[in-house]
Amino acid sequence: MLKTVIVMLLAVTAGTIGDLLLASGMKELGDLSTMNLKGILNAALQALTTPKLIFGTCMLAVFFFLWLAVLSWEDLTVALPMQALNYILVAFLSQYFLHETVTPMRWAGTVLVAIGVMLITRSSGA
Repeated sequence: MLKTVIVMLLAVTAGTIGDLLLASGMKELGDLSTMNLKGILNAALQALTTPKLIFGTCMLAVFFFLWLAVLSWEDLTVALPMQALNYILVAFLSQYFLHETVTPMRWAGTVLVAIGVMLITRSSGA
């Protein structure tokens, strides 16, 4: 079980960094919902050369391969809830790196997610 927890922590960290980089990179490109087709195509071309988006995609690939490794030895009902640790890291890191506001209601939900992950992890017999 320790192996699962360590690899999932690495995977979740990589996934969280990837999500933060993608969010930051996309915000720099602008709101796609307000663009016309030409603007969207220009943004798509810029996305292919934006370092934050490229590195963010690489970090999500790292997450994916670590996730595949975990699935090779752990039950899905144990491993999948551990991905929810991503919500906790995102709540903390988005405040500092993306300057997002995390309301008390969001923190309450994050705490509930953390409690749920701990219960599921302990139920696996570790």
